[in-house]
Amino acid sequence: MAQRRKQMENGDKKTNEELENLINHENIVRHIKSKRLSWVGHVERMPDEREVKSIYKWKPHATRPKGRPRLRWDDDLRDDLRKMGVNNWKQKAQERKPWRGITEQTKTHKEL
Repeated sequence: MAQRRKQMENGDKKTNEELENLINHENIVRHIKSKRLSWVGHVERMPDEREVKSIYKWKPHATRPKGRPRLRWDDDLRDDLRKMGVNNWKQKAQERKPWRGITEQTKTHKEL
């Protein structure tokens, strides 16, 4: 396998093998989904006055274009949680330990 290089944010170049070692040989898609769930749990626990939470909850007032609706970030998140059988996720995200268990389950769930 050719050793392609990836440019990291800090300017360092890492090989694909080095990147795999950084995430402990986990499936990269599941790793990203786990981090996304972790972040959304963090945002849900924030007070409503925080700017990040207000931007996360913001809904545009414009109409959507004709045709099939585009898949939104929130739709993808809800679909992953539905596949995992997680109901009332906003309430579960309020407590860190149970939410951490859900994010860890994401890394090994077969349907994601």
